[in-house]
Amino acid sequence: MKDLEIKLIEPIVKAVKAIFGVDFPVNQINFQTTRKEFDGDITLVVFPVVRFSKKSPEQTAEDLGEYLVREVQFVEAYNVLKGFLNLVISDSYWLESYASAYQKSDYGFVKTDDSAPLTIVEYSSPNTNKPLHLGHIRNNLLGYSVAEIIKASGTRVKKVQIINDRGIHICKSMLAWKKFGQGETPESSGLKGDHLVGKYYVRFDQEYKKEISNLLVEGKTEEEAKKEAPILKEAQQMLRAWESKDEEVVDLWTRMNQWVYSGFDTTYTRLGVDFDANYYESETYLLGKKYVDIGLEKGVFYQKEDGSVWVDLTDEKLDHKLLLRGDGTAVYMTQDIGTAIQRHLDFDFNKMVYTVGNEQDYHFNVLFKVLSRLGYSWAKDCRHLSYGMVDLPSGKMKSREGTVVDADDLMEEMVTTAKSISEELGKLDGFDEEQLASVYETIGLGALKYFILKVDPKKRMVFNPSESIDFNGHTGPFIQYTHARICSLQRRAESSGIVLKPESELHPKEKELLKVILCYPDIIQEAAKDCSPAVLANYTYDLVKEYNQFYQQVPIFGTQSEDDKAFRIGLSSMVGKVISSSMCLLGITVPERM
Repeated sequence: MKDLEIKLIEPIVKAVKAIFGVDFPVNQINFQTTRKEFDGDITLVVFPVVRFSKKSPEQTAEDLGEYLVREVQFVEAYNVLKGFLNLVISDSYWLESYASAYQKSDYGFVKTDDSAPLTIVEYSSPNTNKPLHLGHIRNNLLGYSVAEIIKASGTRVKKVQIINDRGIHICKSMLAWKKFGQGETPESSGLKGDHLVGKYYVRFDQEYKKEISNLLVEGKTEEEAKKEAPILKEAQQMLRAWESKDEEVVDLWTRMNQWVYSGFDTTYTRLGVDFDANYYESETYLLGKKYVDIGLEKGVFYQKEDGSVWVDLTDEKLDHKLLLRGDGTAVYMTQDIGTAIQRHLDFDFNKMVYTVGNEQDYHFNVLFKVLSRLGYSWAKDCRHLSYGMVDLPSGKMKSREGTVVDADDLMEEMVTTAKSISEELGKLDGFDEEQLASVYETIGLGALKYFILKVDPKKRMVFNPSESIDFNGHTGPFIQYTHARICSLQRRAESSGIVLKPESELHPKEKELLKVILCYPDIIQEAAKDCSPAVLANYTYDLVKEYNQFYQQVPIFGTQSEDDKAFRIGLSSMVGKVISSSMCLLGITVPERM
């Protein structure tokens, strides 16, 4: 629709000049989509013109409407509602635009080359003390889809993650395995490596709570007990040993991290996400310390008597932020400073998007200001894609207590549920076992991804697996089933040619469908600008709803006109292409049969 708006701008400016004798500012031209209850395809908001016309909004709109119908070939009719001018656009305009779109194999996408701007998108960023869970799934799906959408909008993209592979949490898993693991490995246990390490993170917490209870019985306060529990002190000592590069501790850390990386890779592969570069906190925190020292030398930061380094952001309506502890150990901010600077050295990016939950809003506000104070002008082009947490119908998750929904378990549950519902509905008769397994995987993971991505990233959400697999609702399987229906129609029509114009005028449902199809390039740009896969997901659902209404109301094979049949088959094919393209940007596969 942006193309239509662009084509109308010059005639509207000419109309105001010819009728009212004034030069109308282009930036005051405001279009809206015509509401469905009114006749029209695009609406001009007339109120900005009124102060030039010196007439009522209604009369101003009437004058403009008459001029545009008379002077613009593709404006067929108009009607006025108060200060709104609804324009009816000719069938020929829609058909010419559709014919142009149909010829493009990559319709909606903007091609890039090496001179195009580069955006870094960070997502996942797991800790190596536990497997990925439901919260990570939302993070990964958002980050991956945002990267793909930005790429489609005409920008080069690099997908990255920072792996949080150091710190007290990792030492907790290591210590518990050392004390209680008896040499257990992924091979000996049959567990994925990340699951095995996560098992000992939970075990640490169990032992820690036992020790706290014992200390409380001995008369310690709760605060004292939490600080003095022997197992916590051992973990803290292990962290100090790691930072001192103790060979035994580093060897154990390397070994257990490799278990986790292998497990993560398996999960990423099934989830369908990938990365162009990995960064490791164990390396970038050292870089961060270097840049904090530089900032201290320049007077950007200050040092307290205990040796800790801080930045004063009170003039930014923030507070004083710790950058380096008195004993020289790093905090998360230290690592993120080093990581950001290293990425710019590596990629010379134009923008960087951090896909991180909204509990870190303050952290990134501080990070971008610290980078700016260090003199990095690109800090203004860093963005925090702040998203809401994912809850279950039963409430929040706690990883240290072992109450999280594991990502691998959830994916398997979704595939199993897809199988159960498909068998109950009898939708997959005639498939062999291999085909069935593939379709169950496609439906189950499609349901999971779409249910999460259709929600505005900023909103907290509740994920209900039973609601996500519904062949008739606002779900991934509903969209997938429509795509399969279109593929079935195409197989039936293999011998028919394709024409890009009907024999007679457009059926109203054909015209509405064309209008939705032609919005696709604008939707990609909007989703990229907002970093919101929800924009694309909901557009796809609207397209599918419009197509299903068309399919029910307009005969395809039942029409007596061969040209009309061929046009409608081609129109269905175009809808299928857009569904496949848009769902691919969401990381979702659409089957040809269901």
